[in-house]
This record gives sequence, C-alpha cells and structure tokens, in this order.
Amino acid sequence: MFSKMMTGISTKNFCREEELAKLKEAVFSCDAIIIGAGAGLSTSAGFTYSGERFERYFSDFAKKYGIRDIYSGGFYPFPDAETRWAWWSRHIYVNRYVKAPKPVYDDLYELVKDKEYFVITTNVDHQFQKAGFDKERLFYTQGDYGLWQCSKPCHMKTYDNKSKVVKMLYSQGLTIDASGELAAPDFDNDNVSMRISSDLIPYCPVCGEEMSMNLRSDDTFVEDEGWNKASERYYDFIEKHLSDKVLFLELGVGANTPVIIKYPFWKMTKANENAIYACLNYGEAFCPDEIEDRSICIDGDIGEVLKLNK
Repeated sequence: MFSKMMTGISTKNFCREEELAKLKEAVFSCDAIIIGAGAGLSTSAGFTYSGERFERYFSDFAKKYGIRDIYSGGFYPFPDAETRWAWWSRHIYVNRYVKAPKPVYDDLYELVKDKEYFVITTNVDHQFQKAGFDKERLFYTQGDYGLWQCSKPCHMKTYDNKSKVVKMLYSQGLTIDASGELAAPDFDNDNVSMRISSDLIPYCPVCGEEMSMNLRSDDTFVEDEGWNKASERYYDFIEKHLSDKVLFLELGVGANTPVIIKYPFWKMTKANENAIYACLNYGEAFCPDEIEDRSICIDGDIGEVLKLNK
C-alpha cells in the first residue's frame, strides 16, 4: 500500500552539523511535535538486552539453558511455569520498574516539554512516564511489561503486576536495594533459585487460565480500555494538527514494524506541506525521495544527538 506512494529512498549524504542545526530550528518553530519511538531509543538509554546487563541478572539461566540474551529468553520453552515466571519476573522488573541507566529520555523530555507533543511508541518499558512525559500524551501500541492479561484471552482487561513480580523475585532469593534496583546476585555464592513458589503463578481471575504478558506477539494481545483511549487521543491529536507545522520526530525505529510509525510518518509528512520529518537512528537514518527536501536525517547515537541539540 505505502510503496505505491514512495518510489525510492534518498541516498543523499546529510551533513551532521547542518542537520543538527535544522533539528534545533524545527523543534523551536514547529506548532506540534509527534514523537515516534522504537527500540533504538531505549538501547541508547542503556536498556541493552545482552552483554554485561544480561550477565548481571541472568547468568544462571545462561549457564543452565544456554540463553544468550534477554530478548530470546522470552521465547525459551522452560520446563514448567515456576521456572518460566522466575525468568519473566526478572525480565519484567529490570526492564520496566527501574529507570534507564542513561538520561536519554530525560533529555528528550527537556527538549519537548514546553511544546504541544504526543508520543507513539512500540517500546514496552514505560520510560517516557518515568522521565516526566504526560501519560495522557502517550500511546504504547505494543503493550506494557507492567501488565498481565488472560492468556486465552477470555476478556479484554489487563492487570498491574508489580506487587506480584516483587514477590516472585523474593521467592527466588533475590533482593531489591534502597534505590529500587534489583541487586545483582553472586551466582557462585548466593542461594538463588531459578524457580518461584507455585502459589505465585498468576491465573486469570475470570476463567482460571494462566496469565500472560500484555505484549503484542500474536492475535491474543488484549487492547484494553486504556489502550483504546490512548489510540483515540493519538488520532485526535493528528486530526487537530492536520495542516499545522508539525515535526514528525522518529527515534530509533527499525525495520521490524515500519507500518506503525515509519511509514505513517512518511505519509503524513508528504500530505502536509508544512510538516517536517526527522529521523535519528544509529546506522538507519534515511527518508524517501519524495520528502527529502523536508527531512532531517541524523545517523548516530540518539543520546549524543540530544545532548548536542541542547
């Protein structure tokens, strides 16, 4: 559908200094900013799914099951529910209930807080609200690590999971420090289990089936009342600024789900002659030929770019 409108990708070599200056001017002069955020934004903020951070919290799972990163662990066929929820409780806590290690989201908030803005994101780690973004201006399209749903699902409702996740961590012998961080265990000496107590396994309060994560991975994803209201607010915001000077600010959006943010941003920029499209991405900053003259493309770490644009 979209390929019929855009005929090619610009191969222009964008000058970094010029693009930074154009971005600063676009933020200053625009009537509204629509932020589209992907995984690259959280990666820039320090939410990496492999390496030291993975080893700090999951090296026991890596040793026993051969898991090599946090993302792939979410798909591992664990032998029982007690082990699966031990994994997921750690996965949830370190990616949802702690603040990102680097102040990238904070810097982004400082950049746009006095503007008319709205955020659409495929990220599920809740970092926008932790940085101060208004929850009424956020649309989390792919779910939230902080929510559970019925795995069937038998009804369209989600449930906050923090209190039970914390109990799951304690049942494994893990601890949370005074700052709210999950304390890194000494897997060689600490008595840490890779199983939770059976009575902590979450079950649906309506049908009794086991709960699952509220993450869009198949057609069982629950779009609850909060999701639908956020969707309405997003499209109302677009309608309100249909012909205004809008900055479509795309941050760290890859090629996995371009129909959610990237393609719509291109299409809306082309349709509105007053709009500007900006793409900040490490190694993937590009735009279609049709909107090249109203595009800002910056190849680099998003956090570093935001610092330079202060």
